[in-house]
Formats: sequence, C-alpha cells, structure tokens
Amino acid sequence: MDGTLLNEKMVISKTNAEAIAEAERRGIRFMVSTGRGYTEAHPLLAEVGISCPMITLNGAQVYDEFGQIIDNIGIDKATVHAILKTLKEHNIYAEMVTSKGIYSESKVKRIESVASLLVNLNPDTTYKMGVVLAAARLELMNINYVDDYQELVNDESIEVLKLIAFSDDGQRTLQPIKEQLESLGTLAITSSFINNIEINHKNAQKGIALKRTAKKLGIPLENVMAIGDNFNDVSMLDVAGVSFAMENAEEDVKKHAKHLTSNNNENGVAEAIMRSINENL
Repeated sequence: MDGTLLNEKMVISKTNAEAIAEAERRGIRFMVSTGRGYTEAHPLLAEVGISCPMITLNGAQVYDEFGQIIDNIGIDKATVHAILKTLKEHNIYAEMVTSKGIYSESKVKRIESVASLLVNLNPDTTYKMGVVLAAARLELMNINYVDDYQELVNDESIEVLKLIAFSDDGQRTLQPIKEQLESLGTLAITSSFINNIEINHKNAQKGIALKRTAKKLGIPLENVMAIGDNFNDVSMLDVAGVSFAMENAEEDVKKHAKHLTSNNNENGVAEAIMRSINENL
C-alpha cells in the first residue's frame, strides 16, 4: 500500500479506486498485499469503497474479503525475546504487531515515526505539518499502548506476528541490526521505507503468501500480477507472472519487475492495471 496504492497524503486516489473497480467488473480478482496490519489497512480501503482479500504484515496473516483470517504465521516467543533484547541494546524504537492488535510503548514516538515518513514521502511537507497529519491519520487506526512489551510476550494468549524498528538515521543504523537478527536463522527482515526494518518469521513473506493464495484459488502464477515499490515486495514481484515496479521504487527493487509504471502520486497502480487489461499482459 505505502508507496504504491497510497499517495503522499496516505490516501487511495479516486483514479486508482476506479481502475480496481474496473478490473473487478472484468472478473479480475483484486487483493492487497501490505506490510500493514489489518486494522491499519482496512480503514484506508474502506474510505474508497474497496472490499477485498488482504495479505497483511508481509504475509504473516491473510484475510478474506469479509475480514476473516485464513492464514496465520507468528514468531516464537524465544525469538521475540532475542529481537527485543537486540533492539534495546541499540536504543531503537519499535512497534509490535500481535494477534490482538498493534502495540507501541510510546504515542509520541509513534507520531514522530509517521511524521518522518510523511516528510520523506513529500519534501514540501514541514516536520511540524507532518506531526499534525500523522496525529490525524492515527485517529483512524486502532493502536494500543503498553508500558513494556514484556507484558505482551509473557501473555500466552497473544501471538507476536511482526515487529517494525525505526531509525531517523535510516539503514546506516538499521543494517547492522538487520544482519545481527538474520543470524538467528528464523527471520525474514525487509524494509518498506528507508527509516525502518520489518521483522517477520521467515515463512511470512508476501511472495510465499501470494503463491499459497493463488494455489487455493486455482490461478496459475503466470496469470498473477503484482505491483510494488520496496524491498518487502521483492518476493512477490519474483513469483508473479506479470510484475510492475513503481517509478518511485528503489532501484534494486525495479530489477525484480518486468514492467515499470508511474509513481504513487501519479496513479501508477491504475496505469499498471489498465495496461495489463489493454495490452493483455
């Protein structure tokens, strides 16, 4: 969604929504695949009347169009302890996505991380305005706050699905942490923006979830199209028979796509959908 279906204002344009509706009228199944959790993604889709299946949390959960979970892959608690220990050692702010919702230890840092994201997406936005916009957007999302994540880890009724770590220094700070966590051998660590890393179980990846979903629906992968812009989209772009990278995608991500489309502020998703229909890709 971010950097692909959503524009710099973090909304889905009317043009993109209309192209999705046109594809569905033609019998094409539409599905969102996002690093966001369901409660973060669903309100943005509902704003423009989109109701569809979703791959969420990079593949940790898959939902049908009615909001029912049909697939779930979490991180074991021992590994979560190791992740939190590493992040604490590096003084890194992180958010935890669980079977009972999204959690943060700090509302202030949550707003600051979203504000930094908005400023990075649109350099014309001042940081002060980014804070205002971030606070407004968060009102649409169901975020929970706890004093200490250990409360969640120690609760046997809660499953940890994903952690997202943030740094204003970007990958310069996060890359060594990524490498340290990858040495555990059970994690898939990607990124959806320059200022974060997203930590999942190694089997919770967009590409793996897309393959499983296509198989359940009886759709050959050569008839599947994927659109993406960042490193958490690579596994999906690699397995789809037709793949588009956004103009605003990272250069290394573009190498994994067969086609390019316009950026997320110029309705690149709509352009890709209509090209696939009109050119019979």
